Amino acid sequence: MLKADDAKAGKKIVAIASSTGGPKALQILVPLLPANLNAPVMIVQHMPAGFTQALAARLDTISPLAVKEAAEGDVLMPGEVFLARGGRHMEAAKKRARHLIHYTDEPPREGVRPCANYMYESLADCDYDEVVCVVLTGMGADGTAGIKNLMKKKKVTVFAQSEATCAVYGMPRSIVLSGLSKGGISLEQIAQEIIKNVGVI
Repeated sequence: MLKADDAKAGKKIVAIASSTGGPKALQILVPLLPANLNAPVMIVQHMPAGFTQALAARLDTISPLAVKEAAEGDVLMPGEVFLARGGRHMEAAKKRARHLIHYTDEPPREGVRPCANYMYESLADCDYDEVVCVVLTGMGADGTAGIKNLMKKKKVTVFAQSEATCAVYGMPRSIVLSGLSKGGISLEQIAQEIIKNVGVI
């Protein structure tokens, strides 16, 4: 595993998009990440208001990392996971030397709110050197446009969930067809790639 100096401490972030079948996939993927992961993790799971708090609590119970439903103004810290609140768009915002969670009430995009495209695009204006983007099971193409826009300003590494392990191979398929990722991989492989890319403290 990479240590903090190899991974440039505090300079990377992980951003995950998921939809149909996502809660199950997240309950496999997130527990595989170590408590000392050298990056914050943002997750947009397509869910209505009122359901994300229970999912965050469940993930927190079974994971080494601290997981919470993100609140306005939360500081993005390494080793912590921030799940978007259902029914609102979640972004990362830079304030002085820190990066914070910020919510907006823009109309649905890709037919959903929260929409991962907003999360990815907000990271373009942050100070992270690299964004590790992960697109999991789900219908539609949420994540593709946002990652394409993010790539114009940032170094981006993209991983898509394999068709064989998806409940619905829509969002990852869009990523692969767009050439943003060479192909889909298993959730266990995604966890290994995240750790390899961002390192541990």
